[in-house]
Amino acid sequence: MPRTLRLEAEGGLYHVINRGNYRRAVFGDAKTKAAFLRCLGEACSRTGWVVHAWCVMSNHYHLALETPRLNLVDGMRWLQGTFATRFNRLRDERGHLFQGRYKSLVVDPDGLGALCHYIHLNPLRARLCAAGDLARWEWSSASWLLRPKVRPKWYRPEAALEHAGQLSDTPAGRRKYIDYLGWLAEDEPAQKRLMFDRMSRGWVVGARDFKQAMVKEHAQAAAALTRGDRVLEIIAEDALQGELTSWLRKLGMKREAIAAEGKSEPWKLAIAAAMKAHTTATNRWLAENLAMGNRYEVSRKVQAWSRRPDPKLARTASTDLKPIFFRRFESHGSSGGFSS
Repeated sequence: MPRTLRLEAEGGLYHVINRGNYRRAVFGDAKTKAAFLRCLGEACSRTGWVVHAWCVMSNHYHLALETPRLNLVDGMRWLQGTFATRFNRLRDERGHLFQGRYKSLVVDPDGLGALCHYIHLNPLRARLCAAGDLARWEWSSASWLLRPKVRPKWYRPEAALEHAGQLSDTPAGRRKYIDYLGWLAEDEPAQKRLMFDRMSRGWVVGARDFKQAMVKEHAQAAAALTRGDRVLEIIAEDALQGELTSWLRKLGMKREAIAAEGKSEPWKLAIAAAMKAHTTATNRWLAENLAMGNRYEVSRKVQAWSRRPDPKLARTASTDLKPIFFRRFESHGSSGGFSS
């Protein structure tokens, strides 16, 4: 049976779901949940994703995800592949971590807020906590919504607050949102009006006219794929080449220097570290486009250099580049979880 075509769009909204292989409790402990969140944060830094809601249960996760750039597939490949590699390395295991391809439902912008409520109510449906305890239940974005100081830049609570009655992101507005979730958890007719029963089914979350538009777009995309249209690949490659040009310019280097200079030049390592932190560029792509040898050399050298960057190069780099050198491996040294 052929795989379902992935619809990607700039500014696309998606409900992304996946489960552990054989419904295994992949996220069975707090350390593993925290490690997945760190990995999600790295993915957002690379892709520019915005997360409007998330929840990590014992054997699956939910994301309400926005992709300002056309990179859902690349980003999810990096997120799940990287997390699985780290998970298996820590436990000295082999094999598939997740049950297969993630599920990504295209979301009508008008339904984004309702999707956030649906995701936030997951622990209540599973009887893991009560509505009043959501602020203390760490593994959904409801706890971040209530505590602005812990929010990363890639998380945005506005859609959930606005849909719950144009609530403001203030202490009073946030308390009202938790009250709203408590009411919604008990009101089945309200859940039905918000289409809770369809939030994880099919391939579209939205009203009929939105679905019809998506059916037409899906047909056009499928036809392009049948023709062998490589537009998406070309766009992705152009984006990476543009990033590379930008980093070269920031360090005062020209493209000609890539082939002319050695594969372990500090400026090459700096650019590779930056692109690994802020794009979905693979080690293979970096090896080929920066003339750094093979992908294994890129991985080893960049990790070593990122831990002890060249001080002179770091001082002369732009403010956009400098924080990468000192932040990239910072979370790996924190307590709990695992790292690459």
